[in-house]
Amino acid sequence: VQPWCQTPSHPHFLAGPQIVLSVYGPDFFGHDVVRGYGAVHVPFVPGRHKRTIAMFVPESSSMLQQFTSWFTGRRPEFTDPKVVAQGEGREVTRVRSQGFVTISFNVM
Repeated sequence: VQPWCQTPSHPHFLAGPQIVLSVYGPDFFGHDVVRGYGAVHVPFVPGRHKRTIAMFVPESSSMLQQFTSWFTGRRPEFTDPKVVAQGEGREVTRVRSQGFVTISFNVM
């Protein structure tokens, strides 16, 4: 095996490029809040590809925090898109499913 053909040991390199989505929209008070996060790997094979992305939003961990975030209009958000793409540390984050987004790729 040639040195440039060896498989790297880093697992994120093997996954390939991703598109990370952050969807925002207005709430009841008109504040711009997160509606969902999601990620999908970009296909390498030429052709038309359709992918459905499951979206999720982070939730407050207590009723008091939920009320405070609703009242102030400041809901929990991820500040780093790597959290969505890699998933590391997300197992300890409380999230709620928030629908789906369908994306279409035309790969040449």
